Amino acid sequence: MAANRPVPPKAKVKGAKLAAPKPATLGTWIAGARPQTLVLAVVPVVLGTAAAAQVMEHWYDHWVRALLALAVAVLLQIGVNYANDYSDGVRGVDRDRVGPQRLVGSGRAKPRTVLTVALVFFGLAVVAGAILIWRTEQWWLLAVGALCLLAGWFYTGGKRPYGYLGLGEIAVFLFFGIVPVAGTMFVQVLEVNIEAWLAGAAAGALACAVLVANNARDRERDRVHGKRTLAVLLGDRGSRALYVLLMLAPFGILAFFAVFYEPGSGSGYAPYVYFALAAALPAILIAITGRTAREWVLVLKLTLATAALYGLGLSAAIVFPAALR
Repeated sequence: MAANRPVPPKAKVKGAKLAAPKPATLGTWIAGARPQTLVLAVVPVVLGTAAAAQVMEHWYDHWVRALLALAVAVLLQIGVNYANDYSDGVRGVDRDRVGPQRLVGSGRAKPRTVLTVALVFFGLAVVAGAILIWRTEQWWLLAVGALCLLAGWFYTGGKRPYGYLGLGEIAVFLFFGIVPVAGTMFVQVLEVNIEAWLAGAAAGALACAVLVANNARDRERDRVHGKRTLAVLLGDRGSRALYVLLMLAPFGILAFFAVFYEPGSGSGYAPYVYFALAAALPAILIAITGRTAREWVLVLKLTLATAALYGLGLSAAIVFPAALR
C-alpha cells in the first residue's frame, strides 16, 4: 500500500487582490445618515414647542416656526453624521468597527462624495435657519446658527477635533439639549421659561448618555487610533458610572414636573413619563454588567428608546393642559 503523501498547499496567485467593496446603494446612504439617532434632533424641538405652548394663546399659533426649527435640527444632524463619517473615515478610525459600517470606513463611498453630501445638508439647514430668523427678525440668532455649524464640523473635523479630546459630551449637552429646546421656544414666543431650561437639561443628559454608550463600545479601538474620547480618558469603570448618572439625571429632573410643577400645567400627566424607565433600567443593567461590544450596541438602542419615550412623554405632559384650556 502506497504511503499517504501530504497534499501541497495551493499556490497563491501572484498579484491577487481582495474584492473591492460594493458601491454604496440608496439604502447604504440612508443608513449613513444614521436615522435611528435622529430622535435626538426631534425630541428637543418637540420639548421646546411644548414649553412654548404654555405661554401661547393657542398651542399651534406658531406651527410654521416649529416646523422650520425641526428642519434645522434634523438637517443639521444629518449633515453632522455624514461629516463625522468623512472625518473618521479619512483618519482610519472606522475600520473594523462594531455596528453599522460607515460609508468611508467601509470603502463603499469616496470621501469627497461623503463630504459633499454633508455640506449639502449643512446648506439646507442654513436655508431653513435663515428663513426662521427672517420670520422672527432676531438677527443675532445668526451667530447661534454659525456656532452650531462650527460645533458640528469640528467635533471630528479639522486638525484638532474636540471630540478627540474628551469634550464631545459638553458639546452634545449644549447642542442636543439646552440650545435646541430653549432655542425652539424662543423663536416661537421670544422668551424662555423654566420648563424649557429643565427639559433642555434632561434632553442633553440623555443625548450625552447615547454618546457615552457609543464611545464605551469603541473605547479600545478609539484608544489605538489616538481618539481620546471621554470614555477613553475615564476608563471602563468611569465610563459605566458616567452613563448611569446621565441616564438617571433626567428622571430626577422629572420630579420637578411631577411634584413641584404648578397645578393645572402638567403635574397630572408628568408621573406617567416614569414609564420610560422600562427602557432605561435594562439599559443601565446591561451597561453595568456588559462585557462585549454587542451588549453596548443593545445599550445604545435602549438609550435611544429611553430618549424618545421620555422626550415625547414629557412634551405631552407639558402641552396637554395648554391644549385643553
